[in-house]
Amino acid sequence: MSVSPFADDATRDRIEAAAFRRLLAHLAHRTDVQNVDLMGVGGFCRNCLSDWLGEAAEATGVPIDKEAAREAVYGMAYADYKALHQSPASPEQLALMAASVARNRAREAALDAALDDSFPASDPPSMSEPG
Repeated sequence: MSVSPFADDATRDRIEAAAFRRLLAHLAHRTDVQNVDLMGVGGFCRNCLSDWLGEAAEATGVPIDKEAAREAVYGMAYADYKALHQSPASPEQLALMAASVARNRAREAALDAALDDSFPASDPPSMSEPG
């Protein structure tokens, strides 16, 4: 197990939030990098970030709808971003993205299988009844 470089969870959250904002600013500047390219090489795109933002918001009890999450990531309405910056994907881009998505699915399936093997775990001590 690695040791966290952060003093506490609140510090980690602040630093990670700042890094996320920097990533969004970087992606806003690099509109030449298409989502299909991000997916093909990195296995995620701006839409993924907006989905993860929505999931995190819901997990903290402050749900936001899909369009609001996309606007937070894109810096504008998604339809406006697409009209301004998105070009048609080439067959090569689509093939690379499809291979990357398949790698994501394989990794997710392996993680799910590993978790399935470890659960249900025995009750934690605080949950177990004596005797």
